[in-house]
Amino acid sequence: MATFDEKPPVEDTSDTHKIHTNASGSDVEKTGGHTPPGDSHPAYLNPAVMDDWYEGKPTEEEMATLRRVPGNVPIIAYLICIVEFCERASYYGVQPLISNYVNRKMPEGGNGYGAPPNTPGDQQTGGALGLGTVVANAVTQSFSMLAYALPLFFGWLADAKWGRFKVICWGVGVFGIAHVLMVAAGSKDLLANGTAKAPYFISVYILAIGAAMFKPNISPLLLDQVTNTVPTVMTLSDGERVIQDPESTTERVMLWFYLLINIGGFMGVATAYSEKYVGWWLAFLIPLVLYLPLPILLWFLYKRLILHPPGGSDLPNVFRILGICFRRGGIMKVGRHGFWEAAKPSNIRAAGLEGVYKTRWNDQFVDDVRRTFQATGIFCFFPIQYLNDNGIGASASFLSTMLESNGVPNDVISNINPLSIIVAAPILNYGLYPALRKAGIHYGPIARITTGLIMSSCAGMGYAILNHYAYQQSPCGEYGSSDCTVGSGVAPITIWYMVLPYAIGGISELFVNVPAYGIAYSRAPVNMRGLVSALNLFNTAIAYIIGLACSSVVTDPYLTWDFGGPAIAGGILSIVFYLTFRHIDKEEYVLQTGGQSTDAKVDMTGTRNVVGENETNQTTNRAAPIRDNEEMMISPKQ
Repeated sequence: MATFDEKPPVEDTSDTHKIHTNASGSDVEKTGGHTPPGDSHPAYLNPAVMDDWYEGKPTEEEMATLRRVPGNVPIIAYLICIVEFCERASYYGVQPLISNYVNRKMPEGGNGYGAPPNTPGDQQTGGALGLGTVVANAVTQSFSMLAYALPLFFGWLADAKWGRFKVICWGVGVFGIAHVLMVAAGSKDLLANGTAKAPYFISVYILAIGAAMFKPNISPLLLDQVTNTVPTVMTLSDGERVIQDPESTTERVMLWFYLLINIGGFMGVATAYSEKYVGWWLAFLIPLVLYLPLPILLWFLYKRLILHPPGGSDLPNVFRILGICFRRGGIMKVGRHGFWEAAKPSNIRAAGLEGVYKTRWNDQFVDDVRRTFQATGIFCFFPIQYLNDNGIGASASFLSTMLESNGVPNDVISNINPLSIIVAAPILNYGLYPALRKAGIHYGPIARITTGLIMSSCAGMGYAILNHYAYQQSPCGEYGSSDCTVGSGVAPITIWYMVLPYAIGGISELFVNVPAYGIAYSRAPVNMRGLVSALNLFNTAIAYIIGLACSSVVTDPYLTWDFGGPAIAGGILSIVFYLTFRHIDKEEYVLQTGGQSTDAKVDMTGTRNVVGENETNQTTNRAAPIRDNEEMMISPKQ
């Protein structure tokens, strides 16, 4: 599969899915390469198409008064969602098991495959290597850090060299190798003689690389298939005139996409029970089986996909601009007026430094980078939300080993997080937000993000309180997660108390991630979407770097503060966040309403025109079409 080459998109000439071609065709781009011959931008990112007349184009009055509905989603898009489900199911079938496999030793009286004895009252968890909490935390955090740091490189590789489909295919191949090695690490003989370490650790880090190849390319490939790219007036069967809106179509596609991500996350339930009652061989075999449809699906999709050939990437120029700004201005000038001016070609020429700094961009491109960093400044607060979602590092997993499970695998509780998202998403989208719109209550994106940050801090405090009582009642006291063998080995507290902080943390993601990307995409220049996703992924990676750096204290007797510290910091930063960015809510309100009174048709709970261009995210620099849909609305769970 790695031999597939990108091909130009094939225009669908049907009435339902008409692709509007870019009149500029293969015009050379000013910064990031060029649009390959035969390729084109979607119409909603091509001002020439949007400004010209086309059949069904709404008038200004119709745009302001008619209800907006999503267009038809092509079948091929749903198949890509299934590809994402298979990949996420195989990934999340493995990821929650890392902590127990590395931390806990082979259970006494078990079956030799890592499963504890199935006897009433036995509170042991599955185990294998017995390396302790410090090593287990280091492995889990370094695994996740790689999965979120490497997509920056593989996203560039897809844009500049290989194209998305080829990188995805290579990623699937790498995934397959990892799953085969992991099944081998569940062998009874390797577990018995202590030689399972090598294949397991190799498989874990290969899996992280495969996930990093897949992660930055699958959602843009999905949105490339959505060919309803201009707002069009249509009449429904009941006679109502509505606008078929690209923004609404994208929202519908991404709703299915993230629904299947979270359903795939539930595969951890099956693998956790397999670990508990059968052993590691079955727990690792299930993700391999879920992976197997991927090569077949990709082979089937290849000739049916709209694929944009690589056309260069702006990210290298972004790093070059940052380097010049730091060299000429110094770190003390970050955030101050004139910091970005140092990298503008006009200023470099005026200073006579053309021979020192070779510029591959124009002044507008430097302004685009500056506007993007300003638009994504809210991402700087997100590591604290990730830390409060599960505590620092693998703290939540270690807490679960101190509580009474009574036959429930301790790993299974973490699946409450995606379950809460699946349950809460429709309640918010079809209940709370429409009710607020109907009542005329402005609940803007900054208010929603602040709500999510506060909720995650409450989740962190819930973990801290539960851990405090677990230490207090554990037969081993403050060393309850360190393979306690006194009495039952656990505190007389049911593991199901962890449901509440897991659920609150999961729901907080809905309040944080979606509006944050809405703000970034509606305000950052449209050619900077790769940078937007890179900055968000970087902040996610920072949370895992913090978890990795704290490995020495993510252990007994410090676990209570591993939860309590981030919870306190999160509460303080939630207030700082709101006071810093609350002006954006007012600005978004004005942008949506034009400063006039609103009605139920106006979205008063988010941002308007996130997908296409608006007055705040326009730019004269046109990126190659392959970068038009860079990581739209990515979630940390993707």
